[in-house]
Amino acid sequence: MMRVFAVAEISSGELDPVSIELLNLANAIKGDGSAEAVVIGSDISAHAEELSKHADKVWKIEDSSLEHYNPELYVDVLVQLFSKEKPDVVLVANSSRGAEYAPLLAVKLNTPIVTDIVGLDLSNGVKATRYIFQGKLLVDVFVKEAESYVFTVRQGVFKDECSAQGEVVDSGIKPSAKAKREFVRIVEPEAGEVDISQADIVVSVGRGIDDVSNIELAEELAEALGGVVAGSRPVIDSGWLPKDRQVGISGKTVKPKLYLALGISGAFQHIMGMKDSELIIAVNKDPEAPIFGVAQYGIVGDIFEVVPALVEKLREIKG
Repeated sequence: MMRVFAVAEISSGELDPVSIELLNLANAIKGDGSAEAVVIGSDISAHAEELSKHADKVWKIEDSSLEHYNPELYVDVLVQLFSKEKPDVVLVANSSRGAEYAPLLAVKLNTPIVTDIVGLDLSNGVKATRYIFQGKLLVDVFVKEAESYVFTVRQGVFKDECSAQGEVVDSGIKPSAKAKREFVRIVEPEAGEVDISQADIVVSVGRGIDDVSNIELAEELAEALGGVVAGSRPVIDSGWLPKDRQVGISGKTVKPKLYLALGISGAFQHIMGMKDSELIIAVNKDPEAPIFGVAQYGIVGDIFEVVPALVEKLREIKG
């Protein structure tokens, strides 16, 4: 039976949503096997219980030395666990942390690794799907046969949740040696107001918004819809929205219930970050804009005429 392990990620004491996404993928590929979570840290019982709602089993690796992320210690304890509980597949978030320790883990386990995957098929061999050349090509990577495999998984792709009620197991594993590097302090990035990758409704603006003063128009529409404002790369590069609001290959992948694209032409890099949204509505003056190729509904028109009319109608409906 196949055993798929998903290594949870904890950020600032909170369970990162990507941890559940890893389990979503694990459940989708396990077949008759098991989807198992691994959670590493200090005081992680609550996180383990949350993970157990989506996993067949949750392995706790708990120690005060693991309170803060350290790649050496993570690999140390994971290798100990996997030497006892043999994995067929190990899933890690394609985050700054995962990108750091996953290759080292693969070396220690002597397994192949494929990074930043957006699809995984084990029905006939091992086929991982990922983008190359900055998102210009989507390729299938066929991995040679091995005892186990390590994959880092792009956030925001696997959102179809599977429920379970697995048991939580205290592994009893502790780091076998002191790490060479020591935790000093956390330097927090500039705080963003929202996480667009978790939003159900995204109002996204492109070059057609013309000026930073017009962002207010998108904010009014987002407020009326109960959504958040995001943007394409030109808007971010112009400094009109913070970097954490960027949708696309070099930004975040979003999969909301509703994606409104305002004045976005639809460059390939942007489309790859939002094409899996449940409903896409595009507004653009150019009838040939590529964004219309992925939108279920399109309006060929001026966003400065269309958006105020939408806002007015929404407010009228809400009373």
